[in-house]
Amino acid sequence: MSTTTIAILAAFAFYLLLMIGIGIFSMKKTKSTEDYFLGGRGLNSWVAALSAQASDMSGWLLMGLPGSVYALGTGQAWIAIGLFIGTVLNWLIISKRLRRYTIVANNSLTLPEFFENRYHDRKKILLGISSIVIVIFFLVYTASALASGGKLFNTVFGIDYHLALAIGAAVILIYTFLGGFLAVCTTDFIQGTLMLIALMIVPILAYSLINGDFSTALLSHDVVNAGDYMSLFSNGGKPYSLIDILSQVAWGLGYCGMPHILVRFMAVKSEKELKKSSIIAIVWVAISLFAACVIGVVGRAFLQDVLTDSSTETVFISMIQQLFTVDFALPFIAGLFLCGILAAIMSTADSQLLVCASSASKDIYKNILNPDADDKKVLNISRITVVVVALLAFFIAWDPESSIMNLVSDAWAGLGSAFGPLVVCSLFWKRTNLPGAVSGIISGGLFVIIWDYLPLVGGQTLYTVTGIYSLLLGFFISLICIVVVSLCTKAPDASIVEEFEAVSTYSED
Repeated sequence: MSTTTIAILAAFAFYLLLMIGIGIFSMKKTKSTEDYFLGGRGLNSWVAALSAQASDMSGWLLMGLPGSVYALGTGQAWIAIGLFIGTVLNWLIISKRLRRYTIVANNSLTLPEFFENRYHDRKKILLGISSIVIVIFFLVYTASALASGGKLFNTVFGIDYHLALAIGAAVILIYTFLGGFLAVCTTDFIQGTLMLIALMIVPILAYSLINGDFSTALLSHDVVNAGDYMSLFSNGGKPYSLIDILSQVAWGLGYCGMPHILVRFMAVKSEKELKKSSIIAIVWVAISLFAACVIGVVGRAFLQDVLTDSSTETVFISMIQQLFTVDFALPFIAGLFLCGILAAIMSTADSQLLVCASSASKDIYKNILNPDADDKKVLNISRITVVVVALLAFFIAWDPESSIMNLVSDAWAGLGSAFGPLVVCSLFWKRTNLPGAVSGIISGGLFVIIWDYLPLVGGQTLYTVTGIYSLLLGFFISLICIVVVSLCTKAPDASIVEEFEAVSTYSED
């Protein structure tokens, strides 16, 4: 084993042991289901902000997005633009009212539980449907994070992809299993900080080492037209259509339907802290998304060898390896920067595991199957669920050719279409009722499955034929169903309307 490999391995070992240590420490503070799922609603502004955004971005930020920009040019930045807009609207419009409403609605701990309490759903229809949707799409989402980890270890250490997949899954599983939400948020804070440092430093160093004119460097790395490559309105040398742009910007619609992000709003300890969190989160995501796009462009001009189509998602890894190769100290620094990619992967996977666990144990087991179960039993079921979900996601990610970008895209569309419109209507339209809520979740989730997975046109999916991102249509189909069905059925009871109006006057004092 080379000195460089040993140094990088030492950095990884240090980082992974730190994450596991946080899990053990957090376990001592986890005494109840509210602690395990919401950290006792005690997050401060910094932890809430960085935890929300780190759990959001995943390995997609440091692998999927830079890889797309590297391969096709800056036109891929429309996704980043859409995500930034969605982040801003989510923090400024959704966060405060959601936090208030979950407290008013019988101190709801999870998104499915909030839907149940919001619509006084005594038959627990919403609870069951939304929990199933979460488990289905989060399995795919978690698989994307595990696939990112497998590709990272495989590229850096030359480890077999499947063994690398197992190592990453095992570490994430350990600290999530032990410490729950507090461990996840604390590690996410560290990981979010590490991601930001890596995103800012690596492209600056690489750009400073590019020889000669930047456009010339691009042309020498198989870029046919540097002007098109650097244009927002060109996609792989072809003009962007309006549908292409709208499909990419539509990623921003998904934010208000992401349970692993929304739960951070619910967990902040006060509205004052929430206001600080919004500023921190918006600044973090603006810098991170911009830097991720820059990595793709700079990487194309900087790397000595042009990456193949199957390896473009490793552009950031390759840049770090090429920058830090001189002596033991530099590879150790490279290892820390590579841990930034691992941080992005782990910060999302742990949150997804926890959301799945909360849906299975609290929403399905406790609230539907065994209402008399005590806190200790629910905690045990939660930890068992974490293990089961991790194993299932592990097998979904088994194929080394699986695309991180495609896995994230499918899961994001499914969750955004199923939950996004309902979250908005639940918070801001008092006429929304139970039948409307049920129709919104079912129509949004089913549309994405039909659009992205079923070969309905000559053996091809509707997405393949049209190029339209399912979230762009699924979000509005769900929204229309909620509005139409709510207006065509009985209005909500007076008690539901009173609760809705009480949210506006809620005070923590």
